[in-house]
Amino acid sequence: MAFDSYKYLIFLPLVFGIFYFSPDRFRWQILLLASLLFYAFVQAPYLILVLLAVIAVTYFCGILIEKSKVPSRRRLLFWAGILANVLILGYLKYVPFLVDNLNLLFRFLSLDISLAQRPGLVFVGVSFYVFQAISYLADVYLETAKAERHPGYFAVYIGFFPKLLLGPIERCGDLIHQFRKKYEFNYDNMRVGLLMCGWGLFKKLVIADQLRIYIDSVYGNVYACTGPLLIIATYFYAIQIYADFSGYTDIAIGSAKIFNINLTRNFNAPYLATSIADFWRRWHVTFYRWLLDYIFRPLQMEFRTMRNWGTLLALFITLLVSGIWHGAEWHFIAWGILFGLYLGAAVFYKPLQKKIYLKLGLEKTGIQKIWQTLVTFNMVCLAWIFFRAESCKEAFYVITHLHTGVRQLLTGAMSNITMFHNLKHLLLPITLNDPVMFLGYLAAAAIIVFEHVICRKYGDFSGWILGKSKLFRWLAYITLVLAIVNFGKTSEVPFVYFSF
Repeated sequence: MAFDSYKYLIFLPLVFGIFYFSPDRFRWQILLLASLLFYAFVQAPYLILVLLAVIAVTYFCGILIEKSKVPSRRRLLFWAGILANVLILGYLKYVPFLVDNLNLLFRFLSLDISLAQRPGLVFVGVSFYVFQAISYLADVYLETAKAERHPGYFAVYIGFFPKLLLGPIERCGDLIHQFRKKYEFNYDNMRVGLLMCGWGLFKKLVIADQLRIYIDSVYGNVYACTGPLLIIATYFYAIQIYADFSGYTDIAIGSAKIFNINLTRNFNAPYLATSIADFWRRWHVTFYRWLLDYIFRPLQMEFRTMRNWGTLLALFITLLVSGIWHGAEWHFIAWGILFGLYLGAAVFYKPLQKKIYLKLGLEKTGIQKIWQTLVTFNMVCLAWIFFRAESCKEAFYVITHLHTGVRQLLTGAMSNITMFHNLKHLLLPITLNDPVMFLGYLAAAAIIVFEHVICRKYGDFSGWILGKSKLFRWLAYITLVLAIVNFGKTSEVPFVYFSF
């Protein structure tokens, strides 16, 4: 069930109504049944069994790890639990990719072997709750968290419907205890939750889904497009994927807030980051924290004798895992490798960078911050090309043709800057022959820039609005609803991260 569907607009208040009028002892059961029903709307019955299997394996492994006092047995149980979860995820998500590439290898080696391919399976949500299950096992094994003994509360922790499909990836210490709290209606939580849901819907339906029209027109046939179109579509994609994913997260956090459940903030003005490391601290925060704690830091300790080269290797492997997690395609792996190279290069470049800024007198100045933000944003957009392209071949074509036609366009624009008719004719292809719609795309991008500035200053957009006068708030609410009704895409376009 998608958050931007009419079904969810009925589902959420219905679940809350039942939850509100029920005794506290039944509330976790209501949330669990609602979560299973929510997942059932994906219309892939085996996914319910997958979710229950992950819950059961992780629950029992956690208890056994905590009970065991023998280090070798604890380690065996820990890795058995992780292996079981990884095998579940791998079978659903990566078997077709592995079979295809093994068949290519066999043909290359002229071997008369061909592995049968199974039909593709829907795996929406599995990546997120499997990673959450792994983090739980790691925390219990490292004794930073206690194993949950109540199977019901543990099941709700793994399968809580607002975060089930796309996260946030929550730690057990942050979430499980909240389901035990006695519920009391909280007006502030209700209005914050509803506003976040509304803002998330606006970003998804009005911004992301509208920008998708332009992006799909360009990336649907990159070989027929010139540099200016490719550049604009790439920048628009950076806006689209942020509006789409952060929009989902806003709805997830808002939905949970209605039940007095606080989920972790997953985005913090990522396009205002001043470095690639800073970007990852702001983008998909819970996933970054997972990578940092369970992959990067253990690897960094393992490679500590290699000093900077060890850090580079740990970063490279961590971001490679990130690419593989995002999708069983080579262009996602290339995306992860590129970010790994970004972060690895920064390990060696950072001391030199500081010397350059000091030499130029720009250290800790506004100019330095603006420059770093622009450079970081463009590096991220370059990486997004691999994320949006259908293949590595297509991504490399886009990158190597970003410059084509740019010089001619700039020369023509300067030559005809005072001749509106000629200038309009020159710029029309960039708008895909719809200048009014193109202005709407630019307005959508401007709204996201404005949100970033607000979030940087006030923490989050809903907090900024709720801090205003009553008149301003109600004008904002009405404008939000009218924008969603009038400009939102009516057809259900899947959230981008449903593919991961």
